[in-house]
Amino acid sequence: MSDNSIFLHCGTGNCRPMGWLSPSADITTTIMTDQTGQTTLLLVRHGQTVGNVDEILQGQTQGELTPEGVRQAMEVRESLRHRHIDAFVSSDLARAVHTCRIIAEPHGLDIVTTPLLRERDWVSFTGLFIPDLKGKQWPTDIETIEAIMQRAKDFIEMVARQYAGQTVVAVGHGIINKAIQSVFFGKPMHEIAKMANAEVRTLNLSVRTS
Repeated sequence: MSDNSIFLHCGTGNCRPMGWLSPSADITTTIMTDQTGQTTLLLVRHGQTVGNVDEILQGQTQGELTPEGVRQAMEVRESLRHRHIDAFVSSDLARAVHTCRIIAEPHGLDIVTTPLLRERDWVSFTGLFIPDLKGKQWPTDIETIEAIMQRAKDFIEMVARQYAGQTVVAVGHGIINKAIQSVFFGKPMHEIAKMANAEVRTLNLSVRTS
């Protein structure tokens, strides 16, 4: 992952570049500002997928929601139907985009997709049956925790700056969402509780403009 990541603005069919983002700066639990105000980030994990049910390590494959996953996303949609939302951001993987589109439907807003919200890249472990991996030596090609944390920092900074003072729904995946919360709360990832499918957690962000 390079220091700069391109965001895409997705309408009814096509996506177009939103422009390049600045490299991340140091992120603390809350980065204060007196100019731009607080951003409310509603962090969502995608709905249940076929891979979740089959215990397959999906990684950065597209994935497909199950009927239960669609129902879960619809429950989130209804819970947020009457809440003011300024923007919807999603991982560019299909299982997250599908979840986000369902949630966004009542608001009539396009969604923005970004690779920063992709799940951890398991590379040679991708597609394997999770119980079979117990006790196996991890290959060296798996995305490192340091790389995931960097993506999380870049994402937090982007949201705080680009959506200052707004309410943003962001749909990601289990491990990247855990990394985002790890950065935000200043805690190790193993201390962050795993998010259930279609669970929503709220983070209040702000950014220093100097």
